[in-house]
Amino acid sequence: MASNTGRQIARTAVLLGALALAFWVLYGAYTTFYKRAYPTEYWKTVVREADRNGLPYDLVFAVIRTESGFRPQVQSSVGARGLMQLTEDTFDWTKSKMEDAGDETYADLFDPEVNIRYGCKLLRLLLDEFEAEDTALCAYHAGWGNAKKWLADDEHSADGINIHTIPFGDTRRYVQKINETRAIYRNLYQFVEHGG
Repeated sequence: MASNTGRQIARTAVLLGALALAFWVLYGAYTTFYKRAYPTEYWKTVVREADRNGLPYDLVFAVIRTESGFRPQVQSSVGARGLMQLTEDTFDWTKSKMEDAGDETYADLFDPEVNIRYGCKLLRLLLDEFEAEDTALCAYHAGWGNAKKWLADDEHSADGINIHTIPFGDTRRYVQKINETRAIYRNLYQFVEHGG
């Protein structure tokens, strides 16, 4: 009887050990898959520019992944270029607001260093302009003028700060995608950054 109990305990221990091993193997595969799908390419540049502009790393990585899929040579049908997809007008406006602007041009936006520098500055300017992060993301995607117009319209904003009804479906999906992507980045990497 005692030997049967001992065998049962041994079998249970082996089974629990196998289950624990299977869990860790699956967890490792899951994490590896997600880290490939949600990379941190251009890490040094993102950290430097995010820190310079007081931006959360997960926000910058989410914008890059959503805008370009980390492909620096991408250009949209409206001429938005590079990792963070800046148009020529947006680049020029952002550059005009930078005290330390260099001699970079719109043609330089395919360079990841330049693109991330100006993209992060643009995000900072929009976050400073608009009190709500989702409203700043609306402005990043649909333009500053559209965000201002929606905030002034009771149909889209009850408080003049948050846009509760985003009229453009692609902008609505964009803001949702950024927020979902940020959550995945936070869970995967648990960034330790300035103030957060």
